[in-house]
Amino acid sequence: MPEVTEDACGWHVHQESVARPIDRRTDQTRVIVDTLLALTILVGVTPIILLSLILVRITSRGPAIYTQKRLGRNGRCFMIHKIRTMYQNSEPNGPRWCVPGDRRVTPVGRLLRWSHLDELPQLVNVLQGDMSLIGPRPERPEIVAQLERALPDYQRRHVVRPGLTGLAQVLQAPDTDLGMVRRKLSLDLHYVDSGSFWLDLRILLATVLHVLNIPSARIAQLFGFPKGPDETEEHLSAPPKGNVVASQIRLQLPTVPEVIG
Repeated sequence: MPEVTEDACGWHVHQESVARPIDRRTDQTRVIVDTLLALTILVGVTPIILLSLILVRITSRGPAIYTQKRLGRNGRCFMIHKIRTMYQNSEPNGPRWCVPGDRRVTPVGRLLRWSHLDELPQLVNVLQGDMSLIGPRPERPEIVAQLERALPDYQRRHVVRPGLTGLAQVLQAPDTDLGMVRRKLSLDLHYVDSGSFWLDLRILLATVLHVLNIPSARIAQLFGFPKGPDETEEHLSAPPKGNVVASQIRLQLPTVPEVIG
């Protein structure tokens, strides 16, 4: 049975008392591969990161690097890093998802979000061991607390390390409603249940096409990814009743700032 705990973030989250067993040797190999790849990529993209930081700093007030609490493996809290894409103090009324045409996003920020360059500093999170290159996207603890009430299987995403990219990221746009969260969850659980180095390699290659704005349907076809909810939702339990779900999370779900895929 899931156990309710209050982690360092100060929010009540669920943790599975019995999770899918992960082979220790496989996990160690994955950490080594992640570290080597992340370090190699970071060396190559450092000039791009520095240029982006300069552009952000000279075009808007505030720090160029944005940090935010996220939940990682086994519900552990960590600080995620990204290049700031919004104006400073952009959520005076609490957490909000970024939506298309959001006025809080700076002109430079729009370019960074479109190109996904704002996510490059998370390579440091991979080197720190908080994230993997491939895995479910880490979510904010205050949002997780609500999503777990609406989607009972949501805590299963925390069995593995969160990723810089992942199956849901290359096949779906950023969340704007509960339906998209449910679809993302089905993809995340497909990865949790079916993860392998071969799947990781395909996702890594698919990420290149995703950055080039290749349609997700085409990416799914090329790499043999699930094409629709019927191919992934067997990983979910019965869907919760819509009216109850909407009342539980209608405040935060329409708009969370600096959400990355």
